[in-house]
Amino acid sequence: MSDTQTGEVRPTGWVGWGVFAAIILIVAGGFDLLYGFIALFMPDSAYFVTAQGGLLLFDVEGWGWWHVISGALLVLIGAVLFTGATWARVIAVILVVVNALGQLALLPVQPWWSLIVLALDVLVIYALTVHGKELEHLG
Repeated sequence: MSDTQTGEVRPTGWVGWGVFAAIILIVAGGFDLLYGFIALFMPDSAYFVTAQGGLLLFDVEGWGWWHVISGALLVLIGAVLFTGATWARVIAVILVVVNALGQLALLPVQPWWSLIVLALDVLVIYALTVHGKELEHLG
């Protein structure tokens, strides 16, 4: 909301959407780190999932590294979002879109979890694109 006399932008109640997005990114990144470390430290574990007559095989080490890297990026960007940096909002939206595409690929294998994560991804994208600018004025 802007003050017509001074031209300053003051945060409104919608700033909570930006804080919500940052917290969701940090939590999701923490879970990704956890999944990644489990895959790296337990390389004998493997994921075999049948889906309508098919078999999905995951390279556990590659899967683990992917989750460690993406988890670390999500936690870092989620923390930087509290500063209101525009570049952090852009990177966060890109990471969330990549995550949403990954969840679409896993929809036949784990439909409920994928739908929940997709819904959270849509909320985070909404929060950062519509109300993310207000994060600059938190402090």
